[in-house]
Amino acid sequence: MYPQVFSAAKEVDQAFLIILGFSVFILVAVTATMLFFLWRYHHKRHPNAADIKGSVWLEIVWTGLPTIIVLGLFWTGWTSFQAMRTIPEGAMEVQVEGRMWSWLFTYENGKSAPELVVPVNTPIKLNLKARDVIHSFYIPAMRVKWDMVPGMDTEVWFESDKTGEFDIFCAEYCGLKHADMLAVLRVVEQGTFDIWINETKKSGQQGLKLMEEYGCFDCHSMDGSEDVAPTLMNLAGKELLVIRPDGTEAKVTADEAYIKQSIMEPGALLVKDWDDDMPSFAGEMSKDDLDFIAQYLMTGGEGHPGEKLADEEGCLACHTTTGEDDVGPTFKGLFGETRTVTNEAGESKTVKIDEKYLREAITNPSAWIPEGYDDGMPPYDDIDEETLEGLIKYLKSLGKGDG
Repeated sequence: MYPQVFSAAKEVDQAFLIILGFSVFILVAVTATMLFFLWRYHHKRHPNAADIKGSVWLEIVWTGLPTIIVLGLFWTGWTSFQAMRTIPEGAMEVQVEGRMWSWLFTYENGKSAPELVVPVNTPIKLNLKARDVIHSFYIPAMRVKWDMVPGMDTEVWFESDKTGEFDIFCAEYCGLKHADMLAVLRVVEQGTFDIWINETKKSGQQGLKLMEEYGCFDCHSMDGSEDVAPTLMNLAGKELLVIRPDGTEAKVTADEAYIKQSIMEPGALLVKDWDDDMPSFAGEMSKDDLDFIAQYLMTGGEGHPGEKLADEEGCLACHTTTGEDDVGPTFKGLFGETRTVTNEAGESKTVKIDEKYLREAITNPSAWIPEGYDDGMPPYDDIDEETLEGLIKYLKSLGKGDG
């Protein structure tokens, strides 16, 4: 049994142990009585069958005693249920969305995360919602387990009296990758939580935003894949073989100076085996913008801004970015590709994956199903326009580039 760290969980454990204790007692008592009767009324000791008259007192005992026991067990279970369902006033609220096959936790200030981070000794109210199929939110250490039915919003609460990390599972079979629907509850001190909930990645966030605005991700990826241009993944400190304008080769280290030169004078040190197609940003990009982007790439970066959105919305639970199909088609090379799709009426057509198709595929995926795949994706018809645009841009950055 998981060690419990939630005061109300003590009631649950107590109810469990009491019910278990009575069950064991009844098992022993019934078994002992059965063995006694086998011995006492064996035909060698009781050769002549006798008609045993009824006993009013015995009937009262075996009717009244079980009734008292059952009512006592019911009361024990009811008090533990009440403790788990009585949410304290002023509890911190977190929105929990379950979807195939991941969790998303959204806080009151709008911050979202794939893990549940909460302060210690603080009551937490979880508003549960299932996007697609039935799930069951389960934190064993808190004794919290509640089913999540699409279209039915429910709520649970807990309060941890110690810091640490605890497992979160889906306890209801929800499809092919049900076993992957895992998350972590991280309980931290109040000061640590305050920093986490309000933290922003200032320079990195600015550099990421600028790269999106300047169209860097239209040609460069941050996931290791290479298509129109070299990937920017783990660029800082990498040894590169480049071609100088005079045609000679040289080895350079991708430091901050090299990155800035490659942006302002992309043809000066051209990475071998790549064409000189990148336009110069000299005169277009300010020094501050150049510094932000260089700093972002030197600190490792965080990937395309849409990648975080895809992770938060649960897209990466079914789609890969490596070129390998999973439950759904891979995102790599998807944009610009030609595919055969089928609607509910069985009609088929060939489409080119462009922005219009992606928009419909996200908001109404059942309209046209790619050939070879099931109609298992839930509709994201409630997604906001900014997030939708971010996802489409991310898919374009992984695509063929000619959509």
